[in-house]
Amino acid sequence: MFETFLSIIKIIFGPLLWGGKLAGEENLPKHGPAVFVSNHMDALGPIAIVCSVPLRLKFWMIADIVDKDLAPAYFQMDLIERQWHFKPPLSRWISRIISKINVPFLKAIGCIPVYYGDADGIRKTLELSMDVLREGKYISIQPENSTLPPDPLTKTYPFMHTFARLGELYYAETGKCLEFYPLAIHPKKYVVVGKPVAFDPLNPVGQERRRLRELMETSVKTMYLLPDPGVRDDR
Repeated sequence: MFETFLSIIKIIFGPLLWGGKLAGEENLPKHGPAVFVSNHMDALGPIAIVCSVPLRLKFWMIADIVDKDLAPAYFQMDLIERQWHFKPPLSRWISRIISKINVPFLKAIGCIPVYYGDADGIRKTLELSMDVLREGKYISIQPENSTLPPDPLTKTYPFMHTFARLGELYYAETGKCLEFYPLAIHPKKYVVVGKPVAFDPLNPVGQERRRLRELMETSVKTMYLLPDPGVRDDR
């Protein structure tokens, strides 16, 4: 049922909103688990990944987005007014309509709620993520911190390092090094997959979190700026 639902999403949203273009497919993992780290590209980011990456992924999403009571206010402020520049009361009406469609959609594709700024909430996010990794599956994370100034060339906000904690948890439980894959989502309608970086248990915790964050952020920005990423049509 889930695979059928995803196929419908790709058929409908691929041509309509994205196009399903992919570069660097040779870098995709042959098996899981793995974590994909990308820029956000606002509302189109998850759609671009679903339509372009031929893997079943679970997405980290701000908890408010997948809460039917909190989602309207979030969409009104972050999407309808900030990005689309609509004003109340029209922004409020549009956000309610979008929430009724978007919340069930995000739950259906398997979102993991993220509670930034809440220690107990982050632990819950990490626990849910570990459940996915134990099953040998994939997680997609867009760790941008929109409270900081964006990069002027790529418009990407600095990355947070919370995602790197999954490497620590997975190694502590399995003794295996989790791999992190950079993804660059470009407004010219393509997604680029970079080479993976494995968690290194020999580094001190703080150093390894910074290393993974910096490598993922640098790789995403570099791939974003590629003049010709060798894009092919994946439809």
